[in-house]
Amino acid sequence: MASAGTSSRQNLKGALRRVAYSDRASGLLMLSFAVAGLVFVNIPFTAGPLHYFSEITVGIPFTNISMPITEWVQDGLLTLFFLVVGLDLKQELTTGSLSNPRRAAVPMLAAVGGMIVPPLVFLAVTWAMSGGVSDAGNAGAAGTVGSGAAAFDFSVISRGWPVPTATDIAFSLAVLAIFARGLPGAIRAFLMTLATVDDLLGILLIAVLFSSLHEWYWFLGIAVCAAAWYVLCRFRKVPWLLVAALGILTWVMMFEAGIHPTLSGVLVGLLTPAREMHGETTPRAERYHDRLVPLSSLVALPVFAFFATGISLQGFGMGVFMSPLVLGLVAALVIGKPVGIMAVSWLSVHAGRLKLADGLRVRDLIGLACACGIGFTVSFLIASLAFKDSIYTGEARLAVLVGSLLSAVIAAFVLRWQSRRFASRFEQSEVLGR
Repeated sequence: MASAGTSSRQNLKGALRRVAYSDRASGLLMLSFAVAGLVFVNIPFTAGPLHYFSEITVGIPFTNISMPITEWVQDGLLTLFFLVVGLDLKQELTTGSLSNPRRAAVPMLAAVGGMIVPPLVFLAVTWAMSGGVSDAGNAGAAGTVGSGAAAFDFSVISRGWPVPTATDIAFSLAVLAIFARGLPGAIRAFLMTLATVDDLLGILLIAVLFSSLHEWYWFLGIAVCAAAWYVLCRFRKVPWLLVAALGILTWVMMFEAGIHPTLSGVLVGLLTPAREMHGETTPRAERYHDRLVPLSSLVALPVFAFFATGISLQGFGMGVFMSPLVLGLVAALVIGKPVGIMAVSWLSVHAGRLKLADGLRVRDLIGLACACGIGFTVSFLIASLAFKDSIYTGEARLAVLVGSLLSAVIAAFVLRWQSRRFASRFEQSEVLGR
């Protein structure tokens, strides 16, 4: 009986790991939680209890940190996702695609283009629709959410320019896994490199734009914690209880210092060794990354998606889709992202004489570029940080949801069409080869 129970647990554990490491399965799981969050908050039977639960305040003893559940999910649980990102970045920078900038130059530059053009599109659309007016008093009196309340205050709307800069790697890879089966594997490698650089630039944006620096001694504490992590993670036998306590302390120090605390995950991830040591066969950063992916993919991201998409549609009218903020963000994700990626890729190859992977052409990147318009996780986070007013936050989150959905649908059609063309071309070359 004991062996049967052990076997069942092992089978369950194996199944969960397969879901976590499957681009398609983990993406669909996250989408399911996102849809559930949107539905539950708009059903009277569940909206009340969910609102009550999300507003429960939890604090850390002996600190000034006290936040509702929704903020703990955003600032606490999401740190696990950023830790995985940090470990992945360290491995890529040390031995992966980013260790050879020349080989990864095109996707790296494409990531930069994909972060510069969307804010320009967003600012152009919102400026044109609002007439460039900055009048916070009129904005506040404009009416309810969805009636164009944001239309009168461009100075406030413009704070949302970082929102469309992010690419959600989980959903983008899921779209590729489902609709790009016939395309070369270099497409996925291109997206992975692009998304890694995108993550790094997004982290820098969050650190620079959404930090309000406090007393100097908190930064001294962060430096001490970072140094201790660096040393402890290089012991032959890592003292995990001490390391876990150190990670939590780093998070607290970041919070108290005025830096967004999720970045503590990136910091400790980047300080983890990414080369074999003490006779190990795999680098510790890679090993820790693999162990944490199931927690990130099956717990942190789905729970965050559930709360992030908890947008009450009760106050929204159809006029919300004519809001400058909503239209600006949708246009930035659906148009700005692919245009930025494709333009920079074309210039890099044809003007800069850089090379894509063998067998890959710039036009093969169109579907991938459209998929990069799926913002979601980090875009939701930035929307919450950029706007303090619930009206703007609600409109921004709705726009990210709509823009990401449209990008996914467009990418699906383009990738399916490209897959069929590539398969047809491959069959023709096989016939001619015979």
